[in-house]
Formats: sequence, C-alpha cells, structure tokens
Amino acid sequence: MFGSQEENINERAPLLGNTQSSCNTPSEPTSKVSRKVAWLHHPRRQTIALILSTMLASLIFIGVLLTCIALREGKKSNGLTPPMVNLTYTSYEGIRLSNGVNAFLGMRYAAPPLGDLRWRAPVRPKRTNTVERADQFGPICLRAGVNAPSPGQSEDCLFVNVWAPANVTEKSKLPVWVFIGGGGYNALTNANWNGSEVVQKSGHNIVMLDFNYRVGMWGFLASQRVKDDGDLNVGLLDQRMLLKWVKKHISAFGGDPDHVVIHGASAGAGSVVMHLLAYGGRNDNLFVGAMSESLFFPAQPYVKELEYQFDRLAQQVGCSIVNSSEQLTCLRSQNVTSLQAANHAQHFPGHDGPLLPIFYWTPCVDGDFLQDLPYRLIRRGRLLNVPILFGTNTDEGSVFAYDSLTPSDLTNFFTTNYPHLTPSDMRHILSLYPQLPPLPNRNPWYPTTSLAYGEATFICPSNNFLDAFVSASPSPSPSSSSPPPPSNQTQRRKAFAYRFNVRDFTLQAAGVGVPHLFDAAAIFGPDNISGFGAGEGSSYKTYNAPIVPMFMAYWISFVRTLDPNILRERGSPEWATWGRDSSSLDESGDADGSEGGEMEDRGRRGRAKRLLVELGDTRMEEVGEEESDRCRFWEALGDRLEQLRRVS
Repeated sequence: MFGSQEENINERAPLLGNTQSSCNTPSEPTSKVSRKVAWLHHPRRQTIALILSTMLASLIFIGVLLTCIALREGKKSNGLTPPMVNLTYTSYEGIRLSNGVNAFLGMRYAAPPLGDLRWRAPVRPKRTNTVERADQFGPICLRAGVNAPSPGQSEDCLFVNVWAPANVTEKSKLPVWVFIGGGGYNALTNANWNGSEVVQKSGHNIVMLDFNYRVGMWGFLASQRVKDDGDLNVGLLDQRMLLKWVKKHISAFGGDPDHVVIHGASAGAGSVVMHLLAYGGRNDNLFVGAMSESLFFPAQPYVKELEYQFDRLAQQVGCSIVNSSEQLTCLRSQNVTSLQAANHAQHFPGHDGPLLPIFYWTPCVDGDFLQDLPYRLIRRGRLLNVPILFGTNTDEGSVFAYDSLTPSDLTNFFTTNYPHLTPSDMRHILSLYPQLPPLPNRNPWYPTTSLAYGEATFICPSNNFLDAFVSASPSPSPSSSSPPPPSNQTQRRKAFAYRFNVRDFTLQAAGVGVPHLFDAAAIFGPDNISGFGAGEGSSYKTYNAPIVPMFMAYWISFVRTLDPNILRERGSPEWATWGRDSSSLDESGDADGSEGGEMEDRGRRGRAKRLLVELGDTRMEEVGEEESDRCRFWEALGDRLEQLRRVS
C-alpha cells in the first residue's frame, strides 16, 4: 500500500478521486499517508469497507501521479527508434527510457473477459496484423466499491507491463521478476508499478513485469452454478495465464523463461502461496523461486459456503426471477454498470451492525486449482519446492484495525471479519492480547486491535507457512500416474524471512508504526514514494536512505541467484535461512512423526530466525517465544478462520 506506483503516461492508468486528463501535476495532490491517518479518525459508526475504499482510492491516485513524473522524465527525446517486439499474435512498440530500460506498457496477455467470457478462465488474445502502441498503461480491473464507468478502471483489463534492459536479444536469458499486486482480492492497489529502477539497479541484468488480474465479484464469484458453466477463482487463473504468457513470450524481451521468480504483495503474496499449492503442488515449470511481501491469508471458504454471495448478486441485478440453471447466463447478459453496483462489501450471513467486513470477496476451495484448504495441502507436502523469501512489517494491522474504544469494539471487529469465531475464541484472544500502552490520538484499545489483527491476518500466516514449508517433505507425493519430480523438487527446502522495522517519524507520530507494505519503497526504490508531503515517507530520501540500496540488493540477488546473499550490498549482514533446529525433526520432517489430526507441532522446537531490517542495525533475530505462541494459537483456530474447516 505504501510506495505504490500505479504509474501513468497518458491517462490510461487508473485514477480515482480527483482525475486529470493528462500527466500534469494536480494543484492539490492527495496525501496518501494523511488519508491513511484520517480514516482512523472517522466516526466509529463509519464502516470499515467505506474507509478502505477511500484509502485505496488515494493510493491509486498518488501512484498514477508518480508514474506521470517518472516515466515522462525517463523518455528519450533524441529521436531514437522506439523498441519493438513481436509476440506472434501481435507486435508492440514500446518506450526507450533514458536509464537504459525499455518499457512496454498495456500489452494484452488475454482476451477481454467480457460477455460470455465473464467468470471463465482467460483465453488468448486475438491475433492482429498491426503494430500496437505500448506506451500507456491499460486500465486496471474494476474493484469493489466503485461505480462503473470509473476513471482508469474497466472490465476490459487483462494487461501486462514489461520493463527490460535496452539492447537485449532473445538469447540474453536474463532472470525474470514477476510482480503480483495486492488489494485484498477486492481491488488492485498496485497493478502498474514502475519497474525501471530495479532493472537499472540490477546492472540491467533482470526483466521485470507487473500486470492486472480480475478482483472482487469479477474475479472471485463462487457458486456451483459458476462451476457448472464457467470457472471459479478466475482472478487466480488470470495470474496463471500470465505466467504461461511469460513462459512463451518473455524471451522476446531478453528474459529467461526457465528462470522466473514470482513476487506478491499482500493479496499478491497470498496469490504466491496459491501458486505454490496450485493443482495439489503440481509443477508446471512456470517459476523457480517465490517472494512474499506481507502475506495476506484470508478465509478460504468452500464453494457451498459462498452460495449466498451468488444469490445476493442475482437478486440485486434482477436475475433471481429466472431458473437457477439460467441465472449465470442472465448475469453475463447484464451491463457492467448494473453488475458493478452490486460489487461491494456486505455483511456475512448472521451478522449485522455498523461494521462491514474489510474483505468480502476471496478465493475459494474449488477442488481443482485450490484442491483443499492451504494448511492441509502444506501439511501433506502438496506444494512446490522452490526457494522462498517471505517477510512482514512490524505493524501490519495498523492501517486496517478499527479504532477500538473498548474490548467489545475489538470483539465486534474480529467477528465481523471472521464470523465463525465463538465467544470462547474471543475470550482467548483477549487473554493473549491484553490492553497495550496508548498511542497518540487513538482510542485505548486501538493498539491491541492493531496487533491482534496484524498477527491473525498477516504475520502469523507468514510465520506458520514458513514453518510448514521447511518441515514439509521435499516434494509432493506423486500419484501412481505422475512422472518422477524434477531434481530440484527433491532438494531440501530453503526459506528466507525478514521483519521490516524501519521507523518513519511522521508515521510514528500518527500511531501507525511500521505499517503494511511500508517496505515496498525500499524494494522498488525511493521514487516509489516521491510526491508525498514533507515527512510522509520521504525519510527514504533523507535519514532512512541507507536502507534502500541494501534492501533492494537482497531482493535483486534473490531474483538473479535464488539467494539474497550472493549479490548483497557490501557490508550488509549475511541473511540466514528461517529453519529450525533440525534435531527436533524426524526424517519425514514431522516433529512427532505423525501426519493426521490437528496441525502438528512441526519444527516448533527450535527457534526460527529472520532478518531484522532496521536503520543502522540490520541483523538476524530469533522469533520470540510469545509471538510463536500466539501464532500457534491462530493456527489452531484454522477451522474458525476457514483455513482448516471441512464441510460435510
């Protein structure tokens, strides 16, 4: 969320809130951090969903402005021939930037998902005989909570951007970095980041991509009726289609189709986990490494638990009057304005009140792409064995948490977002999360709500996944008809983890600490947060500036070598693997040698290690026992969080 760069060249990129018809700087630019701070001061009866909509709109708007500046200044003005690429189905003309990077923006990787293609897996774009301009971002996919038409957003949105060194050839075979943006599966807050700086800082030794995928109702409508005449989780299938596009076409940009590293932020990080688990851990050789930034792990319901969402949608757009078997056809015939009006957060069944869930639309267990709940697949070793790099920020929950006045407010907030939590669960949560010291301009129970939500939704899912990943068998157990796994799938699992704890004085004074995705600007470069007001994240260009080259170098090293250490900045500490004390594990990787029942205490007896990223004191740290205990608690609640729940 922080540091997002939904860049724009000629206003085809997303714009929300104030809009501009060109890349001219608005006279009163929106301040992203101010918006994040302001939403916490809304009246208590304002819904979380409305707050989040305002926050995301501000993020997208600022991001557009940043790219207008960055890419406009990066364009060559000396008359050099624009770069060209032939993708067999069409040819594109890109932009030659002054930093030795070529940008190809807004290229189709799939056909427009319109009409009868709604709620179906993406298909290849149509072949054309023309040369298409690739100098503008395409619109981002329609997000929940806005009207249609909406500036910078469209149902026709399956576009990809590629940033590649100039003067490469198809034989260059450069490592490829694929970024999956986040937004809680309900929006895309960072679909069009500027990748030119990391390409430049890599010594022009990588190719980077970012892209759109369907979100909200368009990407995650679930029902048996959708499964019977369409596809579930089409937002994830869009991502899979993009990875297949990379496999087929990235060599045209100088990339190596056999060395692709995927990276996701927030819901994009959750998507990374989904691809590690996809089709029961089937290896389609689409990527060789995975990076997760603030893993978002929401409820993963079964299809039958989500029928109410389909029923509500059909009723709201007038399709409930036809036979059940014809309702999806009816939905596909509706205009985008009517459908988008129903694409918003609503109460989960059995819950009402002033609060709405933050994330209403999520992926579901479909029995195909996602064959079971994530932890069950992980426990059975049904996930790919590739090197991974996972991390979180210290205060992941601060920009989402309700500004709770009392413990009852905290309880209402949690049961609104996780409706299967019981009164007993909430008593246990309050015992684990007592009232914390106050923060300026905050209600008394806000700090506790922030910590609890941040750990439940981001930090502990990341820690628990790391534990399960390194403890799982080296490769999925193949079926009798499956070929032997590739050699890299039988090697010991390697995982790196970090906690980002770089302090910004303005954010500290605002009470949000080191918030969700504050590390993004250190990964992609300080220009990702240019345009903020004085002190609002600008510390990356002043007192926090030394963090940027160090942290960026770790990520570039991982993309190029699958190890953050090999090309790290000189003088920066060695980054040890997460791991646990191997003496606590039996040969199968289980702490107790068992496989069934509740989540095992796999690898828990040793202390996990992660890189603590701090200004002037970056070092390895052990995960504290209290944090580990709380994460074990959230893991044990997997059934009520719908991460382990079974439906009879």
